[in-house]
Amino acid sequence: MSKGATSKRTGVFAPAVSVTAGSVLEISGLTVSVRGEDGERPVVSDLSLTLARGETLCIAGESGSGKSMTALAIMQLLPQPAARISSGKIRLHDMDRGDIDLAALDERQMRRIRGDRIAMIFQEPMTSLNPVLSIGRQLVESIEAHTGLSRAEARRRAIEALKAVRIPEAESRLKQFPHELSGGMRQRVMIAMALALKPDVLIADEPTTALDVTVQGEVLELLRDLQREHGTSIILITHDMGVVAEMADRVVIMRHGRMVEQGTAADIFSRPQADYTRELLAAV
Repeated sequence: MSKGATSKRTGVFAPAVSVTAGSVLEISGLTVSVRGEDGERPVVSDLSLTLARGETLCIAGESGSGKSMTALAIMQLLPQPAARISSGKIRLHDMDRGDIDLAALDERQMRRIRGDRIAMIFQEPMTSLNPVLSIGRQLVESIEAHTGLSRAEARRRAIEALKAVRIPEAESRLKQFPHELSGGMRQRVMIAMALALKPDVLIADEPTTALDVTVQGEVLELLRDLQREHGTSIILITHDMGVVAEMADRVVIMRHGRMVEQGTAADIFSRPQADYTRELLAAV
């Protein structure tokens, strides 16, 4: 498929993509299986993709397409014991240590990667924020655990992180608890926690779905600005092709656990190859 073609084996249209030194993450042949009463079934099947440094890759599809399971597989946060990676590799490119296959790491090893190298923000921040701990304690303890900074230094970085996501009166916010903040403000806190450790990759799983349109636009603008400032690579999971149009450099379209099309955002919107992609675009 040197100039872009449809694979006879997978039926996926894909322009030619070369894995270069500029890639930060590479997934090859990823299959995720879930065990149920009728045995195991794949929810992600033979997925391969790359993420370049500093780019935004949108993985789009309807509910049940496998996009969120892909994100959880990268983070090694699949629901246990029902779900597992049954095949494939998830390579994180480290300029100092070479390639790291995340799929082969145990939980202790993966904890060193999460937050530090790859961070994730979820659709509903209250599922990730501890309701009985202050925002400050959660931020500071996370920074301390990953950096070895002193409590005072970690607190300074926490305040800087809140300021970076445009939370007013950042220092006083450290004393507040999650329930005291609005939905949009909680999502900003989650972004601050994710970016405080300066990860190479940020995975955002439907980060604006639960927010009203105005706040949604503010959060997306914030992600773009922070990406430009830090050079972070972003994987954005969404069902909303309007969000894809606003954010994506490249796009992967998934359906029933399989990739049906991938390409640059310009190609996907102007020259979609798959019928399913055209259906998604028609719904915008």
